[in-house]
Amino acid sequence: MHASIQFIAPGLSTTVQDLGRPGYSRYGVPTGGAIDPVGLRAANILVGNASDCGALEIAYVGPSFVVNANSARIAFFGASAQIEILNEELSCEPIRMRTGQSALLHRGQVVKVGSLSGSAVMYMAIEGGFAIDPVLGSISTYARGALGGFEGRRLQAGDRLPLRLHEADERPEITMELPEDWRRTKFRVVDGAQTDYFSPEVFDRFCISEYSIGAGSDRMGMRLDGPALTHLRGFNIVSDGIVPGSIQVPGDGLPIVLLRDHQTTGGYPKIATVISADLAALGRAPIGSTIMFERVSMEAASIAFSEMASDIEQLPNKVRQVELQAGAIEFRLGSCNLISGVSFAH
Repeated sequence: MHASIQFIAPGLSTTVQDLGRPGYSRYGVPTGGAIDPVGLRAANILVGNASDCGALEIAYVGPSFVVNANSARIAFFGASAQIEILNEELSCEPIRMRTGQSALLHRGQVVKVGSLSGSAVMYMAIEGGFAIDPVLGSISTYARGALGGFEGRRLQAGDRLPLRLHEADERPEITMELPEDWRRTKFRVVDGAQTDYFSPEVFDRFCISEYSIGAGSDRMGMRLDGPALTHLRGFNIVSDGIVPGSIQVPGDGLPIVLLRDHQTTGGYPKIATVISADLAALGRAPIGSTIMFERVSMEAASIAFSEMASDIEQLPNKVRQVELQAGAIEFRLGSCNLISGVSFAH
């Protein structure tokens, strides 16, 4: 039997994502990929994968699954959540697992992930990755197009996600802390393709106003609630290209930030674009949180992109080996069926 993880409960929205499939926008296929590519890379580093390896993107409420492999090394990175490891064959208390640290699991163990806090998404990588054939060069799930991932959709109860490895390597576990600027409330923007459809006063109001992330937000776009923006030249334009971070303003004046699964063309004026260096942090912002925007120059955006690229290159240098303190020793012992029972002891 092929090694796999089998889902008992899928969570609110759990999909397979990697760094996406650039180059197909002219065919109507968005780049897609992880909402938070920094979190995806960090989770992969913790299990020893290439940084672009496919992982689970978990939104808001986590899944439960059972390990169907001799052993499997996993790591979660991003949001905080209660993560429990259970061995249903043994009547023992669940073992707590922390985010930002790798852990070795064994056949039959069950992983239960609770509600997320501090971020909209978290990532779970598994050593070796998933045995899924790429579509257009990527295993990212594009659910609206039923493309990639596992059958082109969110995971469901009963799904068996195949693994590339039947057994994980024996090695010490490692950990990585969240970067200092992981959670942000202000995001930098440059002028959009149709900034001239808005008066300077409206753009200034856009940059000093607070917006809350609306309940209709998803991987396609982030709907914002707050002060409506008045169009200077109407709100219908000839459809043109969209990039991640484009901020469209439809007829009701409420901005929509286009995210990874955005449509490839759009017919509403785009007042601004969130800079590439801030997109990962914006994707972490959960529904209901309050955000603001700051206008910057293209030169500042370019500098920020270079700084982000440098920070990503340094991620492997931020890991450290886990010290076998009390909690870690308990986890390692609890993950191994060392005995079948005790009949007598002094």
